[in-house]
Order: sequence, then structure tokens, then C-alpha cells
Amino acid sequence: MLPLLLASSSAYRRELLARLRLPFTWASPDIDEQRQDGEPAVELVRRLARQKAEALADSHPGHLIIGSDQVAVLGEQVLGKPHTFERACEQLLECSGQQVSFLTGLALLNSTTGQCQVDCVPFTVTMRELSRERVERYVAAEQPLDCAGSFKAEGLGVSLFQSTHGCDATSLIGLPLIRLVDMLTKEGIVIP
Repeated sequence: MLPLLLASSSAYRRELLARLRLPFTWASPDIDEQRQDGEPAVELVRRLARQKAEALADSHPGHLIIGSDQVAVLGEQVLGKPHTFERACEQLLECSGQQVSFLTGLALLNSTTGQCQVDCVPFTVTMRELSRERVERYVAAEQPLDCAGSFKAEGLGVSLFQSTHGCDATSLIGLPLIRLVDMLTKEGIVIP
């Protein structure tokens, strides 16, 4: 079995991958995550997931490298990581009462063969009607400044949802395990 490498510094993705009970290491890829002009959100996350995996291929020969990237989409607007308290509050207020699509790009690169499986797994949430007071309490408590769309589904973020729709809830947190198991199985990995 080729060793697994998670191309991410995200603690959330590491926690998710650990659920599969496979040994893995992780490293942070250094790539430009800017959206290209006119690039559809689906293609953005697919490209970034692949680039994250490819960025570590030379330094990790003989590995299966997992890359993942996520954006939140409100209408035609791509919501990235807010980075500041005020921007997180603005994003959440924009999403109030709306449907938000979370698109998670996933790539599995065999650094020996160069074969790369790439997909995008969507997940949609319908947000509750949110007041500024509730949003500010949430952002202060959860500090979701490094999360696409400004919320943590694995924490208090779930309290902001009215409903969820999708085939893989782990994609909402940033690593779609159901699709990843398919990809790993195709590479001959036996999941316990």
C-alpha cells in the first residue's frame, strides 16, 4: 500500500481523514489559490484540489496524495474564508434565509503513476433568518475566520441551518469521505 499524504494544514480535514483509520501524514502545499477570471466555482475547487496534490508530488514520491479545496457559493457569489470578524458577520448576514452551496473539490494523486482522480462534491444548506446580534454572538463564540462561508458545521454552525441537502455531510466540513473512499478503493486501498 502506498502511504497516504494529506495536502493540507487543516485540522478539520485531518480529523475527517482519521475517521478512515488509515495511517497518513500531512504537509501544507504552497499554491496560489486565486480564482481565475471567469472561472466557474466548480472548476475552481477542482483545479485547486488537484494543484494542492501536485504541489507535493516531487517531495513525496511513491505516495497517494489527497488534495481538497472548498468554497461557499451564494447565488453567483463565491464566499471564501472571511479572515476578519466583521467580514464573517457580513457573510453570514448575506446568507440569512438563503440557500448556500458548498462545493468541495477533491483530488487523489498517485505520485508514482501520475494518475489523478478529481471530483467536486456539492452540499447545500438553507440558512435560518439571522439577526446581527445572533451572528455576532456566533462569530465571537466560534471564531470561524478560516472557514469558507464563515461557519463551522462541526460546531455551533449547525445552529444556523434550517436544513441541509447532499449526499455526503463530510463534504460540508471540507473532505468528502464517501467520494474519497471510492477513489482510494480504485487505487487498491482496503478501508478497514
